Amino acid sequence: MSKIKIVNAKIIMPDRIMDNGILLVQDGLISGIGEEDEEGWNGEVLDAEGAYVSPGFIDIHVHGGGGADFMDNDVDAFLHIAETHARFGTTGMLPTTLTSDQASLLETFRVYEKTIGIHHDGARFYGLHLEGPYFAMNQRGAQDPRFIRNPNPAEYEPILKHYKHLIARWSAAPELPGALDFGRRVQEEGILVALAHTDAVYEDILKGLDCGYRLATHLYSGMSGMTRKNAYRYAGAIESCLLLDEIDVEIIADGVHLPEPFLKLICKIKDKNKIVLITDAMRAAGTADTVSTLGGKTHGLDVIVEGGVAKLPDRTSFAGSVATTDRLVRTMIDMAGISLLDTIQMITLNPARIIGIDQHTGSIEVGKDADLVIFDDNIHIKKTMVKGCVVYAS
Repeated sequence: MSKIKIVNAKIIMPDRIMDNGILLVQDGLISGIGEEDEEGWNGEVLDAEGAYVSPGFIDIHVHGGGGADFMDNDVDAFLHIAETHARFGTTGMLPTTLTSDQASLLETFRVYEKTIGIHHDGARFYGLHLEGPYFAMNQRGAQDPRFIRNPNPAEYEPILKHYKHLIARWSAAPELPGALDFGRRVQEEGILVALAHTDAVYEDILKGLDCGYRLATHLYSGMSGMTRKNAYRYAGAIESCLLLDEIDVEIIADGVHLPEPFLKLICKIKDKNKIVLITDAMRAAGTADTVSTLGGKTHGLDVIVEGGVAKLPDRTSFAGSVATTDRLVRTMIDMAGISLLDTIQMITLNPARIIGIDQHTGSIEVGKDADLVIFDDNIHIKKTMVKGCVVYAS
């Protein structure tokens, strides 16, 4: 029976920060939180030395890191990515695919199913996020145009039949032919439906809402803005997602995809409970690489890394980020002016709620999993714990 007492900690609770707090962990769960020491403790004692103890960061949109991509379709790649991001405070993630050929996607399912049964020292996997292939060609960004297509029941129904238990989320463009029926079916199977790489206007977004599209994938990136037709203005997906309270928005808070005014605007309009921070990290995250590949090694796209972001070689589009979750937290505090308490909620409890795991993780509360991260005033990670086990220590 494992027992850990974390002392001398600034504990980030759901509604406040407890100074000089004590947190008890037993058998992987948070068993106590307080300000007074417990006498007669016979377990391990971990001195936080005045650092913050936070819920572990949950990244619901991440493609890779440490030189590997989930679409390399290799068990070791999955495990390496999980271990890489744990170094930066991530305790849970949704491994994310890219638009690809059908054979590659099916192989991803098979590899992921093998991986989830393996114990590893890294972030936990909470299901796959399928990003594509049902996107608007005009909003493809770095998604491979060879594989972009409209929803087809002959394709997605077998996937739902055989692999729905592996899928946590599926992103698509709601305005495409067949996309509303697709959204209904995915939602019926208990899978989160998100809108992404879309040319939708306000009316399309409203229809999508009725069919399950309630999360905006990387707001502003791969999304239509206001357009004009015959002199009339139409709200695009960006304005619609900012306006509609029913829609949660995820943001790549690396300070590059969304510079300061955009971060501030989003936080001014959307309630803090509706914002989720994501890395959208590709394989170069956590490395010093300047040349890399977006997607799997076999069918991936060549990219360059400069200025803290991945780009297509012709620099016409970003090609995923190289951010880690600790960088997102620093950016929101330093650039957007958001409090530490609210920022932590955006990368812990909010994503946990959206993917339906907030009953057992995402906040520091008695009875929840001891998925924790310890960091200093500059959000430099000192320790990462998954279910009470230290998976990274600086």
